Amino acid sequence: MTRPSFKRILLKLSGEALMGPGQFGIDPDTVAGMAAEVKAAKDQGFEICLVIGGGNIFRGMAGAAKGMDRAQADYMGMLATVMNALAVQNALEQMGVETRVQSAIKMDQVCEPVIRRRAERHLAKGRVVIFAAGVGSPYFTTDTGAALRAAEMKCDALFKGTSVDGVYDADPKKVSGATRYDSIGFDRVLAEDLKIMDAAAVALCRDNNIPIVVFNIRQAGNLAEVLAGKGTATVVLNKE
Repeated sequence: MTRPSFKRILLKLSGEALMGPGQFGIDPDTVAGMAAEVKAAKDQGFEICLVIGGGNIFRGMAGAAKGMDRAQADYMGMLATVMNALAVQNALEQMGVETRVQSAIKMDQVCEPVIRRRAERHLAKGRVVIFAAGVGSPYFTTDTGAALRAAEMKCDALFKGTSVDGVYDADPKKVSGATRYDSIGFDRVLAEDLKIMDAAAVALCRDNNIPIVVFNIRQAGNLAEVLAGKGTATVVLNKE
C-alpha cells in the first residue's frame, strides 16, 4: 500500500529505549541518538510531539504486582516519565532544537503544565513538545497518554518506536516464521490482541481515526526514512 503522508506526528518511545546497554536508568549516548532521530525528522519540516514511558526507572504495574498500592505506584511511574522527558529535552537543546516539556502533574519549577493551546503555539513556532506524566491519573498507561495527546493535538499519526520493524502475527523474537503486516486494521489488532499498544490506546486512535505507525526506532535514521514514506513499518488504520 502507499503510505499516507503526515505533517504533525506524535512519537511514542518506551522508557526502556533510553537505557542503551544498561539494565536501568538513562544512558546519555542512547538519549543523544534518540534526539538525533527526532532532529533529523524535525529538519525535514515535520511538527513533532513526544511521549516517553518511564519503565527504565519505575513501572507502576510492576510495583503494584509486588504489593504496592496501584495508584501510588502509578504516580511514581509518572514522575519517572518527567525525568526521561527532561533528559530528552536536554539532548535536543544541545543539538539546537527548541523544546518544551509539558507535564500532566504540575511541577512549575521544571516544566510547563499541559495546556493544549500553548502546546499548539510551540509547534507553530517550530518547537518540539514533550508531554510527560501520562494523563495525570493512575490506571492509565503512557500508551493511552500518547493516544490522548495525539488526539488533542490533532496529529496526523502516532508513531510507535519499538525494537522491531512493524506488527507481526507473532513475536518475531520468539517465532522465526512470524509474518509482518504492511498495514492492518485497528479492529484486527484488538481482536487478535497483538499488543502493539494497550487496548485503550488502540481504541482511542481508532475512534479518532489516527493511524499508528509501528517502526524500529533503534535503527539509525529510520524515523526520517519512515516519515518520508521509505523504510519498513506497519501502518495500523481504519479499514473499510
